[in-house]
Amino acid sequence: MSKTSQPNTTADVSGVSVIHTQAHTSGLQQVPQLVPVSPGGGGKAVPPSKQGKKNSFVDRNSDEYRQRRERNNMAVKKSRLKSKQKAQDTLQRVNQLKEENERLEAKIKLLTKELSVLKDLFLEHAHNFADNVQPVGTETTTTNPENSGQ
Repeated sequence: MSKTSQPNTTADVSGVSVIHTQAHTSGLQQVPQLVPVSPGGGGKAVPPSKQGKKNSFVDRNSDEYRQRRERNNMAVKKSRLKSKQKAQDTLQRVNQLKEENERLEAKIKLLTKELSVLKDLFLEHAHNFADNVQPVGTETTTTNPENSGQ
């Protein structure tokens, strides 16, 4: 039969309790659980992988440290260049859209003016056409002086 044991709780300086339970004798792996120390939560639970890195001493003269700093510096430069490029691209796009908007507004003015001219021409033509057309059934009869006496 498998043996169960009592959980072992240890408090961390970050305000997080880590509960260690012993594994069953069947060979299961031990998994720590993060639990806030205070009932109100107090702080963020820090995973075990991050806890050891903050507390460990780093030799600033080591090759590993210099390589990590160099890689980090390159990553920061790359990130800043990417951010700067994105801002420039956005500004360029804004300027393109402003120019396109100005062109479209000019085109709207031109087309509105053209519409007004065509509308006036149409109304003038319609008015002249109405003046020249006589209503049906009101034809004027001309009298022939030669036929009037007969």
